[in-house]
Amino acid sequence: MIEVLGIILVVQGVGGFINRVAESSSKSWFVQLHLLPDWLHIPVSVVMALLGAALVLGDMARRKKRRAE
Repeated sequence: MIEVLGIILVVQGVGGFINRVAESSSKSWFVQLHLLPDWLHIPVSVVMALLGAALVLGDMARRKKRRAE
């Protein structure tokens, strides 16, 4: 379940970041673009992507360690 949450955060973060960098006027389905003020879109998108990647990589490392035991 943690891995799924991580993947969702990565998709939302990277997608929202690309949406803002491309200067799209559409907020599409990216949560942070609907909930936060414009000046927070890019920083929050980066944090979401990094947090999601950390969750996915951490879960993968935990599973690998568990298999090795």
